[in-house]
Amino acid sequence: MLTIGLTGNIGSGKSTVAKLLVAHGAALVDADQVARQVVEPGAVAYQPLVDRFGAGILDAEGRIDRPALAARAFGDPDELAALNAIIHPAIGIAMVEGKESHRGTDRIVVMDIPLLKQFHREMLALDAVVVVDVPAELALARLTTLRGMEAEDAQARQAAQPTREERLEGAEYVIDNSGDEDSLAVEVDRVWRALLELPQQPDPEPGSQPVAPASD
Repeated sequence: MLTIGLTGNIGSGKSTVAKLLVAHGAALVDADQVARQVVEPGAVAYQPLVDRFGAGILDAEGRIDRPALAARAFGDPDELAALNAIIHPAIGIAMVEGKESHRGTDRIVVMDIPLLKQFHREMLALDAVVVVDVPAELALARLTTLRGMEAEDAQARQAAQPTREERLEGAEYVIDNSGDEDSLAVEVDRVWRALLELPQQPDPEPGSQPVAPASD
């Protein structure tokens, strides 16, 4: 098994790259999907969130209302810290479990992590990191034209993420998504072939996996 981190700033086309890698045969563990799963009723983070933030964060069906939760937490450092202390460990554990479900196989497991940091490399024992790269101006244009986002909102989200230079600094492989769909497919093919050449890593001893941190 090889464990590959996949990241890229908003508007980079990271989700499209993830789909192309899956089409090549990769297994995907998506942090955004995991984040939605851990707050479902009965899931590990659901009741702690309700206990901490109250029933006002629930919708009419009793599910976590993500915008309502965000409105409570964001803008207040203490509330945000409380949210992160509940959410981040749950996501980290679920990500590790997603990876471990492929232990003992020869799969390439892609961990799709929007805000990939050094502790993710350590926690998930990543063998390499792939960054989907696109100039910020082009990403902004795609966000406003293809996603219909307001320019101010898109720019604010870009500003809250790591810079392009910070992303590229930790990358073993870079996928250039500044061209069209055909060009992107060629880029993904190139990186996929390189990943196939990487040596498979031996399974670690039981209990040797790092523990998920409380927050980032």
